[in-house]
Amino acid sequence: MSAIGLVVELVAGAIGGNGVASAVKNLDLGTLGNSLVGAIGGAAGTSFLGIVIPALENVGHVDIATLAGQAVGGGVFGAVLTAIVAAIRNASAGKPVL
Repeated sequence: MSAIGLVVELVAGAIGGNGVASAVKNLDLGTLGNSLVGAIGGAAGTSFLGIVIPALENVGHVDIATLAGQAVGGGVFGAVLTAIVAAIRNASAGKPVL
């Protein structure tokens, strides 16, 4: 994985985390929380996706298709992890999950 790919994954994950929080208000962790959890989900999820789909692994060169795949994967995994963390937080606080 290149540094550019990692930055794309982190930014896309942060955008995905904030996107799901703005779409479903009960899943909001605050802007910083959404961004951090989303970025972690984007990087970790896309790394996992690179194992499952080796074409998404960027091996030493920058390819627009690879970066697009990393951006989509990062956004989706960032949104999913943010939703999971927020749902767990809400359930433990006795709030409605969704």
